[in-house]
Amino acid sequence: MQRKIPIRPGKKFEFKLRLNLKNLLLWSLVIVIIASFFFSFRSETIKSEEIPLSQAISDIRQGKIKEVEVVDDQLNLKYEEDKILTSRKEPGASLTEILQREGIKPEEVEIKIRDTSLSKAWVEILATLLPLGLMVLFFFFIFRQARGAQDSIFSFGQSRAKLFAKGKQPVSFADVAGVEEAKMELEEIVDFLKHPGKYRRLGARTPKGVLLVGPSGTGKTLLARAVAGEAKVPFFSMAGSEFMEMLVGVGASRARDLFDTAKKAAPSIIFIDELDAIGRQRGLGVTGGHDEREQTLNQILVEMDGFTPNDNVIVLAATNRPDILDPALLRPGRFDRRIVLDMPDLEDREGIIKIHARGKPFIKGTSWKTVARRTVGFSGADIENMLNEAAILAARYGKKVINADDIEEAATKVKLGPEKKRLQSDEERKMTAYHEAGHAVVTHRLPHMDPVHRVSIVSRGLAMGFTLIPPKKDRYTETMSHLIETITSLLGGRAAEGLVFNEFTGGAASDIDKATRIARRMVVDFGMSELGPVYLGPQIEETEYGRTWFQPSEISPKMQAKVDEEIKRIVDESYKKAMEVLKKSRKKLDLVAKKLLKQETIDEDEFRKLMGAKKKA
Repeated sequence: MQRKIPIRPGKKFEFKLRLNLKNLLLWSLVIVIIASFFFSFRSETIKSEEIPLSQAISDIRQGKIKEVEVVDDQLNLKYEEDKILTSRKEPGASLTEILQREGIKPEEVEIKIRDTSLSKAWVEILATLLPLGLMVLFFFFIFRQARGAQDSIFSFGQSRAKLFAKGKQPVSFADVAGVEEAKMELEEIVDFLKHPGKYRRLGARTPKGVLLVGPSGTGKTLLARAVAGEAKVPFFSMAGSEFMEMLVGVGASRARDLFDTAKKAAPSIIFIDELDAIGRQRGLGVTGGHDEREQTLNQILVEMDGFTPNDNVIVLAATNRPDILDPALLRPGRFDRRIVLDMPDLEDREGIIKIHARGKPFIKGTSWKTVARRTVGFSGADIENMLNEAAILAARYGKKVINADDIEEAATKVKLGPEKKRLQSDEERKMTAYHEAGHAVVTHRLPHMDPVHRVSIVSRGLAMGFTLIPPKKDRYTETMSHLIETITSLLGGRAAEGLVFNEFTGGAASDIDKATRIARRMVVDFGMSELGPVYLGPQIEETEYGRTWFQPSEISPKMQAKVDEEIKRIVDESYKKAMEVLKKSRKKLDLVAKKLLKQETIDEDEFRKLMGAKKKA
């Protein structure tokens, strides 16, 4: 059955046949198989009962046979009643001579002779040439593969950087928000490449290197992609790990090849992502001073600022570990500029949200300012993930637009993980409800704490419940009062367990750990204790070569005991404060816990109605 290929009206149907050695070999095999099948089919087309030659001659004499087909030594006998039988004659004998010898005139029967000499000749030729041809093709492919392997060995030292030409990168500076200072610095670099004369008239030279530093998800790679989209020069992109191979010297060779290629295409930009993969401090490796990574780093140092002039090639690099980079790499003349990318503030988050909201149908009246306040502490990558999760959630429930509930659920999912329906006993649900209610009530009664955004006993991640207290505004410094109240809020869940059940659970382990860490930093790092403004943490020393060494704290055992006592005092006083607040607000604690047991989640507005106006504890 032949399959019909539908052809759309108005469009030409094109059949493209790609001919190469591999396809030619394949088609040759197919033709040979079809030809062999055809010849065997033709030679054995008529297969029926075979009779002796004497009987065939007798039937011809009696006029029973109206046609005889001669195929080599086989006789296909067609009778009057359309019956077909076969017989065989001696090889090389002529049917006409046999009939004449038997006294039968050849004209009395119709004789057809099928010539198979040509078919036999082709079969013999193919049988002779096909094995030879297959052998030649086999050795051809073997030598070709060997040559390819040899070429790949010698190509190890070639750069694997990806080239982005003008118009090949769709991202521009308009697609980047939240890093205005960094954008300004990079726009200046791009402008220098576009209009070098404007700067050289004043004696300015092109910065040789720009290092992007910041936590993960703040947009370092996105900024580099924007530079590739904006620059009117070739842009070479390569990851730090792509320099490294098992063979020694390959990384340095790739670095040379990368810079040579960039110099030929100058003016150009080289982008090295995750620079810390090859830029770590030298002399700290376990294999000595000649390992592959150090050779690669040495080559990059020479290429960026060596005897060979390198004025028209700018190196752009990104890392989130600037503390481990080699000092020689960071000095002026190599990386002249260091651009630090921080977590976005309120206005920055609003701009990032508007960019990532493009192409998504949100309900009318959505306040991006409100969403930005809700996402304090989110990086640009977190915001993009949140909006994507909101779109997925809306699509899951068959919605046509994304509403505020979808965004809220997505933000909670990004922060804490997806909901988990765990089967808990009534006693466990009750203890979880009072635990989370304790956090919420204590937080509400403390004057320096931010408002409670949501309280829930729905399990997410490893937590059986959660109390969300996002900062009302971006906080850049911490006060002693706020830190102590944060510890008190963290211990509110444990205090509620002791007050209501006179029993403790393991659910407060994470709260206790966070509270202890904050108290330790207050004493050791911030000097916020009765021990005074003394730094009691690890000693940090820098050598003359720029290396940094960390040594354990060199305080006496007596001072260490005082540190431990101060930490315990801060935590104990905060726990007592939390217990006092809950005793004064016991009715509110019971009210919030019962509400949680009934509906599992309480939002900010509903919680405020349950608690009333915010009062000092």
